[in-house]
Amino acid sequence: MPNRILLAEADDVLRASLAEQLRHEGYEVVSVPAAVDAMDAVKHGPYAFAIIGLGEDVGTVLRAAGLQAPVLLLVEGEAQAPEALAKPFRFSALLARLHALSSHHAANGDGAVRIGPYTFHPSAKLLQEGARKVRLTEKETNILKFLHASAGTVPRDILLHEVWGYGPAVATHTLETHIYRLRKKIEQDPQKAQILLTEGGGYRLSA
Repeated sequence: MPNRILLAEADDVLRASLAEQLRHEGYEVVSVPAAVDAMDAVKHGPYAFAIIGLGEDVGTVLRAAGLQAPVLLLVEGEAQAPEALAKPFRFSALLARLHALSSHHAANGDGAVRIGPYTFHPSAKLLQEGARKVRLTEKETNILKFLHASAGTVPRDILLHEVWGYGPAVATHTLETHIYRLRKKIEQDPQKAQILLTEGGGYRLSA
């Protein structure tokens, strides 16, 4: 999974601020101010995401040029689509939108991927290590799918929202219970996790 973000935004201050915060989150950021630069940058992919503040038409052109990453459009006025975020915005809102896009992107492609020593088959809700097969629940599958699609640590509240949605009966301990059960299935020693790691107020998969 690439850990790079293509950031195309004409506002120098906003572009510099976003690049700094994204790097702090563990991303490698390719930051460009104009469409022509973004076109050139696409050739040097792949990217985990593209954040485009130059207009929807630029996103379409970049797709045609071979960009395969999920695209988040930064727009003026009201955002009408899930892949758009209206300016101004909080950085936490941008991160949440990126995580949601990666989850959707991963859900649309069901190819097997590697997670630690396992081959993960999302559609079959299955982890496989040689002849050993680990059956997963739907929630466990979605947790792994979302974490794999996301670069770096995913905060607990974002993971909770993406897997369960917001609701009065949903609390952090719901997520922690599922993480505990999942670790019992996949870790050699659940008390010393090597695959599904707790870090910085959230969870991530080991590299």
